[in-house]
Amino acid sequence: MRWPWKRKSSQDQLVVSWSAQTFAFVRASVGAAGLFEIQQMGVERQGADSLPDFVHRLQALGLKGREVQVMLQPEQYQLLQIDAPAVAPEELRSAARYQIREMVQSHIDDITLDVMRVGDGKQKEKGAGALFVVAATNAVVREVLDLGDALHWSVPVIDIQETAQRNLQSALAARDGKADRANAALVLIDGHQAVLTISANEELFYTRRLELPEGFMAMTWSQVTEANSASDDVFTPVGEYVPDYSVGGAAYGTDYSANPSTTGKSNDAGIGVGSQGDRDRVQRFVVEVQRSLDLWDRSWSSLPLAGLRVYAGERTVELVEWLSRETGQVVSALDAEALFTGLQAVPVADQAVCLPLLGVLLRTESRKL
Repeated sequence: MRWPWKRKSSQDQLVVSWSAQTFAFVRASVGAAGLFEIQQMGVERQGADSLPDFVHRLQALGLKGREVQVMLQPEQYQLLQIDAPAVAPEELRSAARYQIREMVQSHIDDITLDVMRVGDGKQKEKGAGALFVVAATNAVVREVLDLGDALHWSVPVIDIQETAQRNLQSALAARDGKADRANAALVLIDGHQAVLTISANEELFYTRRLELPEGFMAMTWSQVTEANSASDDVFTPVGEYVPDYSVGGAAYGTDYSANPSTTGKSNDAGIGVGSQGDRDRVQRFVVEVQRSLDLWDRSWSSLPLAGLRVYAGERTVELVEWLSRETGQVVSALDAEALFTGLQAVPVADQAVCLPLLGVLLRTESRKL
């Protein structure tokens, strides 16, 4: 089994994810203009169905007997960063396994892992001699392969969201003539977690996961922060927020706990902006995003950030406007329609779940460690 660093090409490609009884899939082919044409895209939830009944439902969609690329969802693996051990390339995986034995959430013997270099190897900054380590439990991998066996799939590759996201942002950067510039992408999909990636020269340099506060996707972000800017004492000073990330990009989560308040507030236009706790949680999210971007500027001074692309489903435009004002960055939408045709026919809710899968389609080359 290989992680995402190699892929066989095909005119008709199928990419899927399978996690928490939710199955997402994209089937696409390369069109005459070089863009991928979406043939099928959707989300199927197992619900109360038995596995055989669920498999029968997937077979009815025409998904049986195919070569399939699988993308693991972030909750299915850990992505760690370590200093590259001084060993021969063929010994990197064994050395990395030993090095992360105290960092993984399961026993090291129950882990399937692979490694890839951080960045493109051209920079001298701290972090340039590091490795990303992807670690998934054998049980997670087995569950995916068992579904594939039931559907008579050939599964040559398992990918992960961070590298798929890198492919999307790199393709958009290349379209804009900025492939050699550092570019960031922030993707909010399930309402529980945001994935931030920074890439340059089509390689992944930095990644961080931000746990979203409960109800975040239903909050009125802009009005919340506007109300805060008019208040003298609503928020804890930024200096008192405790960051939860490391340069290594390990996913430790974000503490959005706040002093609760049941009293809602309104701005001058009469728009409800939620409780003091909501305002605090929203502001902390902005602070954590800004801290990640500041950390990048300090750690990779030779690669100034060209901009930040964001995606939040039907709230993408609002997220662009909000983070543009709050961070001072050049923020734009992660517009997958610039790379894929046929997306307009897919319901927005399904697009949101399936967006990272599109990045797997964009890998066309083999990568060396």
